[in-house]
Amino acid sequence: MEHTLRLRAFDRRLFLIAAILFPLIIFVGFSRTYYAKPWFGTPPLPSAVVHVHALAMSLWVLLFVVQVRLIAARRVAIHQRLGWIGAALAAAIIVTGVPTALRAGKYGSATFPPDIPSLAFMIVPFFDLLMFTLFFSAAIYFRRRPVQHKAMMLMTVLNFLPPAIARIPLAPLQGLGPLWFFGLPTALGIAAVIADARQRGHVNRYLLGGLLLLVASYVVRLATMMSDTWLQIATWATSFV
Repeated sequence: MEHTLRLRAFDRRLFLIAAILFPLIIFVGFSRTYYAKPWFGTPPLPSAVVHVHALAMSLWVLLFVVQVRLIAARRVAIHQRLGWIGAALAAAIIVTGVPTALRAGKYGSATFPPDIPSLAFMIVPFFDLLMFTLFFSAAIYFRRRPVQHKAMMLMTVLNFLPPAIARIPLAPLQGLGPLWFFGLPTALGIAAVIADARQRGHVNRYLLGGLLLLVASYVVRLATMMSDTWLQIATWATSFV
């Protein structure tokens, strides 16, 4: 009983940290290009689809914070009902995210690295959407198994951090490129796996497996973005927009 209470307390602390860092990083990263655009004078959003995508993503982040607070307050029934709103927002993120990525790949984007062709870099947002789909679908599948469900939800948070981290205007860190925007989520994930294992006495294989899959996706993106195969796929995909 004491061990169970200690694990619950640890989970509450872990997700409290996530509920603080997640919206903070998202807001700071996207403040110049979305949340505080009028104060920075950045270019307007290229289309209404991009705005809907940003709005759906913002609402999903806020819902994540609400869901964490509901679990902490033991309002499980409300948490479960709101979960289907999260599923609807996730669908909106994916449906609007695909054309957003395609248009950025075809016409370029002010948020893409200037030294990488837009068609090549398009693999990054596409993998973001793919990994989000996998992790959130798994979270829904495991919704009645708390350990697995929490692991997958934490993966969705880590998956969404790189785009925001890459936009934080800290030149020395931005100069590190993938070591910065992929490295920080990886480091946070490793810290979570280690802290969780110390509390449980064993490694949470779902948390570790999710992190390994996420890191593997980083490697695949970087290794294949300039390949002829990907560029042919990207050229074909962008022909639809």
